[in-house]
Amino acid sequence: MITDVKSLVDGVLSGEPRSLARAISVIENHMPGWEQCLEQMYLHSGRAEILGFTGAPGVGKSTLVNAVMEQLLNMGKKVAVLAIDPSSPFSGGALLGDRIRMSKSMLQKNAFIRSMSTRGAMGGIAASTWDVSYVLDAACYDVIIIETVGVGQVEVDVMRGVDVCVVVLVPGMGDSIQALKAGIIEIADVFVINKADRDGANALERELNMVLSLADSMPKVEIVKTCATSGQGVADLLRAKDEFRKAAASLGLKQKKRKDFARSVLFQQMSSLILAEIMAIDANDVQIEAGVERIVNERVAPLIVARDLVARYKALCGSSLYNLQKGFL
Repeated sequence: MITDVKSLVDGVLSGEPRSLARAISVIENHMPGWEQCLEQMYLHSGRAEILGFTGAPGVGKSTLVNAVMEQLLNMGKKVAVLAIDPSSPFSGGALLGDRIRMSKSMLQKNAFIRSMSTRGAMGGIAASTWDVSYVLDAACYDVIIIETVGVGQVEVDVMRGVDVCVVVLVPGMGDSIQALKAGIIEIADVFVINKADRDGANALERELNMVLSLADSMPKVEIVKTCATSGQGVADLLRAKDEFRKAAASLGLKQKKRKDFARSVLFQQMSSLILAEIMAIDANDVQIEAGVERIVNERVAPLIVARDLVARYKALCGSSLYNLQKGFL
């Protein structure tokens, strides 16, 4: 247990920066007392507007987020940014360099910027992204911006837990066929064509309009052109996200999305707990390693090995895992 969960939580709720940074570290690193801390944070969350910014590497997400953050701060909002950086598959380290592009904004009173490494998590965000968002929500930030790593067409996890998902594109990164591909193109609530002063911006807008004309999306997905370095178009982006939120609320989509997100998080947590129980039974990885040997040396399909191991664990822990399973069947 950390020294005093209550004082840490009280510090976060009162907006004390040191307590906020400490609470995030405790939860992100699963330090002693993190579960109790997270439980209290969640009780005080649910008020903030959460925005997701995603797109391929090099589209200018960090610069755009900084420009959005500055405008929101000028409007009197408290703004927090979670900037997700990729971690090395070899050392596990990360540069955590997105804050370099936000160095000016992070010095303002109502701004908070936190870099997070993916630590091997897939989907474009870190494993603890949503948990940390609850802490920032409890700390009474009006807007929480989640900036993903540079993503491809399948890393779309950010869209599940945000109120508005902004997909950032730039001219010259593909043709109309590329734009038609499924994946990241389908998760946008607002499209941004950044670096719109480049040649090809108008052509990209036409291609996106063609794609959107084939979709039956409600609410309407708007396309906004920006030049993040100058701030051009940022006001239009804020207007577009506000209009999307209003339309989504009027259609009842906001509540449905929150329930779908809660369901996916619940299943994810259940899977993690069941896997942890299985690993506790085989604390020395004897059966796991035996299974690996079967897969590599005996060419037994992983699915067959997994079924054998699950059957073995169910037989060994009928009082826990088996009963847990029965409770949900």
